[in-house]
Amino acid sequence: MADGSNATTTRERPTGLPLLATWLSRAQGEPWLAVVAATFTLAQLVLVRTGLGWDETVYVSQVSGRIPAAFFSAPRARGISLLTAPIASWSDSTALLRAYLAILSGLALHLALRVWRTHTRPHVLALAGALFASLWVTLFYGPQAMPNYWVAIGALACVGCFVRVRMNGRDRPAWWGVFMGAALMAWMRPMDAVYVALPLFAFALRSPRLLAVMAAGLLAGAGEWVAEAYASYGGLTHRLADASRIQGGLGWHLAAVDQLRSLGGRTLCRPCTGPLPDPAVTLWWFALPLLAGLGAWSATRTRRTLPVLLAGTCAVTIAVPYLFLIGYAAPRFLLPAYALLALPVAHGIAHLVTAPARVTARTIAVSLVAAVLACHLAVQYTVLEHTVRNSAAARAGWSRTAAALHEFGVRPPCLLSGYEAVPIAFYSGCGSAQTTGHDTSTTTASLIRAVHRTPFAVLRLPGHRPPAYARSWRVKRVGHLQAYVAPDAWRGW
Repeated sequence: MADGSNATTTRERPTGLPLLATWLSRAQGEPWLAVVAATFTLAQLVLVRTGLGWDETVYVSQVSGRIPAAFFSAPRARGISLLTAPIASWSDSTALLRAYLAILSGLALHLALRVWRTHTRPHVLALAGALFASLWVTLFYGPQAMPNYWVAIGALACVGCFVRVRMNGRDRPAWWGVFMGAALMAWMRPMDAVYVALPLFAFALRSPRLLAVMAAGLLAGAGEWVAEAYASYGGLTHRLADASRIQGGLGWHLAAVDQLRSLGGRTLCRPCTGPLPDPAVTLWWFALPLLAGLGAWSATRTRRTLPVLLAGTCAVTIAVPYLFLIGYAAPRFLLPAYALLALPVAHGIAHLVTAPARVTARTIAVSLVAAVLACHLAVQYTVLEHTVRNSAAARAGWSRTAAALHEFGVRPPCLLSGYEAVPIAFYSGCGSAQTTGHDTSTTTASLIRAVHRTPFAVLRLPGHRPPAYARSWRVKRVGHLQAYVAPDAWRGW
């Protein structure tokens, strides 16, 4: 009896060389995850150097200690503003904010990938991380004050922890991971969180505890957004309706073609016209479903079906609204789908290079896959460089316009309205107010009253008439725009 008891204990808790072998097998691939995350961070710091974009100025202004807060429209959530607050609340340095977000995004990617290490082979997991991190859209938006990358990280962590809970209900860290991943998604973009969570709720129907944890996470993340809906937007239904209207009305739209057009480096495709990018730029997009399908098929043969299929299913549910339900496109919308699809795609690529039985065939397969991935990386870098250059030029133009406005007496505290007033106001240190469009926040009467209290200018494209109250004001060319400057500002000048 004693011998049998000891033997059982040894099998359950290996010691000596067996214990070392077990530890090594679990640790295998961990350094590669760190390498992927570190390379991703370094690439952002080196390659993505731009001023703040339009949406970024809105988010950062909410927590800035110097810039008046821009109007916060119904679809936006304050998660990314709060994430940037540790830097933006006391520093105006865009470079410092970029470095902070780049480091944070690399750490977050590493943690989200580690979630999957218990049910994904190490080399496949590292490949999945590298595939996602090397996309130009991931590199471009990782260090930006935008919510989509963080929804992707939340989705990756939440789905991975969900799978761990399904496989082992005693995995307490995984339970917390489900909650925190759902909360992070909802904190950044509540509706995206719901789309990602739909398959998870379906899989958890027989587990009331898992359903409760998922729901609690979503409510924890979206609680502020819902409370703000009642405090400032006339209720949750009204805020959802406003969000739908601003996005052009949710309904059947074939936005997949628009997404294709945006792959060439168009950060916002609205309206989305013009030719499609070169096929070399879009080829990887068509390969995604094929490789993901191959990965799902190969996973069924290795008894890894649930992780791969669940990641793929959640990728589909978050992608469908942005491919078929809105009338415009931005490549960042699909970041959560790309993060989740990276796992089945990595499985598919791994199957391609390991399936051939003969050494020669395997060598050829590895060489071909390596060559294709190298070409893919070169294309991604080219598009990234093009996108960064164009974005930097546009943001430098806003900065020059702001400097010109300062010369004409429009200095803080000041107010801007009209064309591109939101980002230019941020660069000028001014507030912004609009009477039409998605950022409508005031009335014409209120603007007229503000003329006598603060330096004020209305911005228009050349050839476009100003509002009636500004037609007698002095006009000056500022950058590519015309500024109609209120008389009080001119007297100060």
